[in-house]
Amino acid sequence: MLKYYNLPHGFEDAITFTDSVELFEDLWEEWLNTKLYLLAKGTPLLEKGYKGVFEGLPEEKQSELIMRKATFAKAAEIYL
Repeated sequence: MLKYYNLPHGFEDAITFTDSVELFEDLWEEWLNTKLYLLAKGTPLLEKGYKGVFEGLPEEKQSELIMRKATFAKAAEIYL
């Protein structure tokens, strides 16, 4: 997985996975953190970190985000 491309140096991170579940979990964490950042951007919630942002969301939104993981796993044929 290549992350964070910067000219002219290329990718900052290059991670090799040999286990599809580990790759899925890492990609899930990246997706969730991005979503949480976008939800909290410009608010004081962002100062609490990703865990604090998640806990500060209404239960319905928390459930919606967690259900997305199950949806992604099913689409990727990953069984958690």
